[in-house]
Amino acid sequence: MTNRIAIVIQYDGAGFRGWQNQKDSKTVQGTLEKIISELDPIRPVKVIGAGRTDSGVHASGQVAHFDCSGPIPIKKWASAINGRLPESIKVLESVNVRRDWHACYSAKYRRYRYSIFNGSYPNLFLQNISWHKYKFRLDIDLMKQALNDLLGLHDFSAFEKAGSNRNNSLTTVQDVSICRYGDVVTVDIQASGFLYGMVRLLVGQLVAVGEKRLSLEKFRHRWREGLRSEVRESAPAHGLCLIRVGYDENIFSKEKSFDTFPNFSLPRFDSFQDSTNMEINK
Repeated sequence: MTNRIAIVIQYDGAGFRGWQNQKDSKTVQGTLEKIISELDPIRPVKVIGAGRTDSGVHASGQVAHFDCSGPIPIKKWASAINGRLPESIKVLESVNVRRDWHACYSAKYRRYRYSIFNGSYPNLFLQNISWHKYKFRLDIDLMKQALNDLLGLHDFSAFEKAGSNRNNSLTTVQDVSICRYGDVVTVDIQASGFLYGMVRLLVGQLVAVGEKRLSLEKFRHRWREGLRSEVRESAPAHGLCLIRVGYDENIFSKEKSFDTFPNFSLPRFDSFQDSTNMEINK
């Protein structure tokens, strides 16, 4: 009997050439397929992901599925795979799904988070998961206004890198948010689907708005008119993380799939403020 198994996955993208299989390159998909095939040698295993993260991009809530026919119990697949994975990938949960369920095509949304470290000085512990922008304090009120304009169904060709195989550049942005926790700024974007390179190009423009190098009017004009040639700043890959994939039904337990990215919501020192004027809580 063949079972379809869905898994939710975390990975540090620094050591991979993205999710999708590439010849002579180390990828997340290829690593998983090799290990799962060793555990279920009856048939070659194809692992289908919900999103194709680029080289260097992380995931705290990537979802994938594969078909298997071996003797391993469904719930034990996560631990079986983890026992052979490198430390940079972890499977959080494995569940049985219907044969017509598809990690990519059944998904209703993907949610990405981009993290920016806006402190004056480097932070060793954040450098691999955030973009260090230190020259100016980002104006997140301006950035919020820019983000809110993106809600709804639009043509986002201004934020699409060359090499995409999509038929058009239309997608629906369902939710956006931007938060500051001291020196850490996080940008969340949820959409029905994403264009190739969309989030990184968008964040590059948002940072220019937050640093007041790009006006709101110019930002709006660029993306509404599809002026891709004027969108030249792309945020680095290591600040981006796929944090959640949504489906009609609750496939996984919430604590393992909803948002396992590090929480920056605790009060933190803001290096752009005069520390002598800050209230000290005892």
